[in-house]
Amino acid sequence: MILLVVAVIVVYFSSFSFGLTELDDIIFIREFHEYNENLSNLITSFHRGLFDAVKDPYYRPLFMDSMILNYLASDHGQNIVSYHVINVLLHLGSVLLLFKLFGKLGIKELTSFILCLLFAIHPVLSQAVAWIPGRNDTLLAIFILSFFLQSISYANTENIKHLLLSTLFLLLAFFTKETAVFAAPAAFTILVLILNKNWKSKNNIIQYGAWVGCFLVWYLMRASATIKTNISPAQVAHDFIPRLPLIIQYLGKVFLPFNLSVFPTQQDTVYYFGIAAVLIVAAIIYLNKERNIKIVLGGLAIFLLFLLPVLLVPNNLNEQSFEHRLYLPVIGILILLSQSSLFYNKLTEKNMFTGGIIVAVVFAGLNFAHQKNFSDPIAFWTSATETSPNSAYANMMLAARLEDNQQSFKLFRKAYALNPKEKYLNYYYGVMLQKQDSVMQSEQYLLTEKNTSGYYECDFYLARVAMEKKDFPAAISYLVTYIKTDVANKIANTNLLLLYLDTNQPEKAKEHVKSMITKGVEVPQALRQRLGV
Repeated sequence: MILLVVAVIVVYFSSFSFGLTELDDIIFIREFHEYNENLSNLITSFHRGLFDAVKDPYYRPLFMDSMILNYLASDHGQNIVSYHVINVLLHLGSVLLLFKLFGKLGIKELTSFILCLLFAIHPVLSQAVAWIPGRNDTLLAIFILSFFLQSISYANTENIKHLLLSTLFLLLAFFTKETAVFAAPAAFTILVLILNKNWKSKNNIIQYGAWVGCFLVWYLMRASATIKTNISPAQVAHDFIPRLPLIIQYLGKVFLPFNLSVFPTQQDTVYYFGIAAVLIVAAIIYLNKERNIKIVLGGLAIFLLFLLPVLLVPNNLNEQSFEHRLYLPVIGILILLSQSSLFYNKLTEKNMFTGGIIVAVVFAGLNFAHQKNFSDPIAFWTSATETSPNSAYANMMLAARLEDNQQSFKLFRKAYALNPKEKYLNYYYGVMLQKQDSVMQSEQYLLTEKNTSGYYECDFYLARVAMEKKDFPAAISYLVTYIKTDVANKIANTNLLLLYLDTNQPEKAKEHVKSMITKGVEVPQALRQRLGV
């Protein structure tokens, strides 16, 4: 186990120096700073959606709580290193729990070690570790693996302690991510198919009752939360069949991880690696005449169960086939591989260990190379556009971050050609026009974005348009609205104070000065003198 710890630290040590990618992480750390400041929100997280309190189908309170605690422990979000350290520690915990689970499943120790080593350093899982929001999957894995271990222990011993712990871990998994809905069926697969437990034994029936109870508690809590589920069953059914080929694509990335992407799409991912992977799996399972077919089927079932949520996500909610979603499904593949000719052959244990190390070194090299794409926004979105060239969102995000205006315009035009209705596209285009002093031209794009997505940042730049038009009441209105979200923005607060002074509203100016001081926003001395405060 010490070697597994060393492998995780060595492979992911470089991630400690990474910053933000500006995909979701900036939301949870920067934009949610006011939410993260309040410890009472550890409870509030159980009553709201993830990205938005009421307009979000995602319900992940424990992930939100992890971000609150991390924020407060990281100098209020300033120390990004701590976020990456926690991510690596969560991954390390999952690796060690997986090793323990394989032992419970009767897998040989050397086989367990090699499989867990591959899990520890596999490049396809690097997004779950190197990308801060990827911790949702590692945190979920810790709870689900602990649930599996306690369920097996209860089935073996009937000790009530293990039943209570398994119930607790399943509840924690539910409140981490919706994928936990498939944890109980996966546990059933392990107990009945892999471990040959009687499915209708007394202690198993008791466990089924506990699993149903956990689901009901989660369902009722989710139903009482202030979220709106806009997912149509008809849309899910419509998109399910076209998304099935993702299984082949994901298999290709597990066995031949040479076409990884930080922002993958089904359209831009090739199939030949996946087809080759299917042939490889079929061959190495077939060549092992000693294979336990129940374990093979059990591993395949666990892979498909945990991959099912990816297939059920409608395209209008999320088109990306993110690789961090493989974190749990890969466990099923590893269980299946334990019955392959890779581990049932004439090789000595020493040669098998050497072979495993060689593969691990190759995978570690691929991991190092892929990890760098998560180091900063430019690296991330450059990689995204290279690997998913038909993604309007990726092209837009890179365009908004480049200093080369000519290249930015090129990428923006491409994004518009791919999807003129892409969320935030009009906002970013409007901001770019303002940076080029085309303030009046930016208005139509900013208004379009504000009317479609309601993105709060539009108000800041629309205030500048209003000031250019000498429409000071409108400028004040935009800034007041903007500051409700970004309460401590120095520029916005100072501009609002200037507007109050320039429009001869001294009382409102004095009230705003008090508000700025309360929020810890510096009030320029020259403006204090104008007000006489």
